[in-house]
Amino acid sequence: MNEFDDVVNDFLVESHEGLDRLDRDLVQLEKEPNSRDTLSSIFRTIHTIKGTCGFLGFSRLEKVAHAGENLLSKLRDGEFALDPAITTALLQAVDAIRSMLTAVEAAGNDGDKDYADVIALLAKLQHNALRAAGAAPAHSTVPLPALPAREPAPATAVAQAEPQWDPVQRAAAAASATPVASAGPADDVHRAVAGGAVTDSTIRVDVVLLDSLMNLVGELVLARNQILQHTTTQDDSVFLATCQRLNLITTELQEGVMKTRMQPIGNVWGKFPRVVRDLAHACGKRVRIEMEGEETELDKTIIEAIKDPLTHIVRNAIDHGIELPDRRTAAGKPAEGVLRLHAFHEGGQVNIEIADDGAGLSVERLKAKAIERGLVTAEQAAKLSERDVVQMVFLPGFSTAAAVTNISGRGVGMDVVRTNIERIGGTVELSSVHGHGTTLRIKIPLTLAIIPALVVSSGGARYAIPQVSLLELVRLEGEQAKKRIEYIRGVPVYRLRGTLLPLVLLNRQLKVPGAGEPDVVNIVILQADGRQFGLVVDEINDTEEIVVKPLGKHLKGIAAYAGSTIMGDGRVALILDILGIARMARVVGERCERALSKQAETEERAEEKRHTLLLVQVGSRGCTAIPLTDVARLEELPRDSIEWTAGRQVVQYRGEIMPLLWLSDEVGCERLGSDAEETLQVVVHSDGKHQVGIVVDRILDIVEEKLDIQGAGSVVGYKGRAVVQGRVTDLIDVAAIVARHGALVGQS
Repeated sequence: MNEFDDVVNDFLVESHEGLDRLDRDLVQLEKEPNSRDTLSSIFRTIHTIKGTCGFLGFSRLEKVAHAGENLLSKLRDGEFALDPAITTALLQAVDAIRSMLTAVEAAGNDGDKDYADVIALLAKLQHNALRAAGAAPAHSTVPLPALPAREPAPATAVAQAEPQWDPVQRAAAAASATPVASAGPADDVHRAVAGGAVTDSTIRVDVVLLDSLMNLVGELVLARNQILQHTTTQDDSVFLATCQRLNLITTELQEGVMKTRMQPIGNVWGKFPRVVRDLAHACGKRVRIEMEGEETELDKTIIEAIKDPLTHIVRNAIDHGIELPDRRTAAGKPAEGVLRLHAFHEGGQVNIEIADDGAGLSVERLKAKAIERGLVTAEQAAKLSERDVVQMVFLPGFSTAAAVTNISGRGVGMDVVRTNIERIGGTVELSSVHGHGTTLRIKIPLTLAIIPALVVSSGGARYAIPQVSLLELVRLEGEQAKKRIEYIRGVPVYRLRGTLLPLVLLNRQLKVPGAGEPDVVNIVILQADGRQFGLVVDEINDTEEIVVKPLGKHLKGIAAYAGSTIMGDGRVALILDILGIARMARVVGERCERALSKQAETEERAEEKRHTLLLVQVGSRGCTAIPLTDVARLEELPRDSIEWTAGRQVVQYRGEIMPLLWLSDEVGCERLGSDAEETLQVVVHSDGKHQVGIVVDRILDIVEEKLDIQGAGSVVGYKGRAVVQGRVTDLIDVAAIVARHGALVGQS
């Protein structure tokens, strides 16, 4: 179904609702002809239908609605009074519109019948009523079209009301014996069968009810988590199967309810063409807006939270970014500037890009403004990288506008934009090329109600880390814990694949005593505000979906916490605000106060298209590499957890039955380990619906390399070979290995 079909379906649903309301309101207006509210409601409904069908190109439908609107307009203005003949004619127009809507739904057009008789009847009634209201009653010299009866019953009502009619109305009633259009019971049945498909498939629900339903689903998720915790200590197969079924149903119910709260981002973007047009006109500029991905859906609460930030960004792009036509022409650009909005889903988040082809940001001008406003010294400005300078537009009070106008220049805006986006767990990145334009990228979560999180322990308490900020996990034991952590000016750092990451000790930041093993260091690699850092915790527990609860008023002011949740055992765990912790530890702060270390190296590596690989040992082959994009999780599973079904080895894993494949068998070599080992090292691969465990002999390391892959596609199950850390290494194609086993996943 294309976008136009969606619009037509919405039109049909709203129009059918409006027609049902018209039936009730017209009957009510006949009882209370002086009710201005009822008459105004009828007029608005007809006017809305007329305007929309004209926009969609349903000209016949528009003409009928327009005729009814003309008559209602005169009634609303008090030029004449409603009588039963006019009411009957309006009801006939409603039936005609309903029939034409049925044709639209069935064939995509408003049918072959133009209902000229209904239009003529409405016009004649209006003409004669105006004459009767403006002069003494007189018989019309032009015979009226027949006045139809909506059904047999109203004829009695017409006859009973006959003494009150003037001669013109009596003539109309007399002519009603020959209906213009058949609208009897048979047609009513036909409409009931054929005309309700769209309306029957759609229902309007109050937002308050949806919020209440979402809260109940959240409580169900909490109860599900509590029950799943008990399954680890149970051996009853019936109980375990029931729990698995409960887990599946809860997950599907949660996804279904969350979909009811999802709205397309086009609901926000819909007003931007008008904003761009008006603002460009006020600034004397020519700007064309292009939008892509309007159908991208977000939770309603997210939609509400990003309305104002997006509007401010669009206004900034018009006011500051795109140049005047003469300047663009002088620079060799088209006189008309382009503002592009692009939204898409990626990695469980919504990405929004707002790009203009304007003048971009001048690094030297930004430095001069920062020095002028006292935000940095000349010495500090000289040391800043170009990226840091560009990010200064997010500083409070910073503005490059030459004068304060009613549009901009007060230095209030971009700092608030970033604050509001980060408040809902999102990030904002700005990049600009002087003379060519500016691009602002926003990443925000799909929903704030139920989120996946990593549960960690520190100081005897549990905390939840939203997975949107999580990159990877590192565990250092024994000598590694002592040697791999370095200190620079007293600050602990960890060298991860050639990059020094600052370490933040969670115990120290939260001022709680540590309880971890002295010879074991657990590092959670996180990203906040575009910076990576390591969070050292006592224990890493597990991942699970958590229900976000608001903080109490006594905790709202603490930057380290973003919310709370109830764990499976009923205890409360606090959700960490990763950006807040990073700022508390000064990992990220005012970007203008420090230069990025290894910035040039980072940009060079990004251009080289480096690959992140998981190195594993498989039998006598030694080191083998698996692209990290094929890895969902790394696990150590007890060997005694293996079960057999249909001749295949499986394990119960996170509420599912996960099949196991031995990588050594797939590549044709002997297993390095023995059956006496108590644990298996497993690489979990997921296709988004199912999971498969790839058993390896050893998990060695995660590396990042620029690969020159050779022999690609020569052998099924291999991506090829490349030099990794100075050694020729086979690259495993996990997806091909899983596909080789056909319906393995589905059957298990």
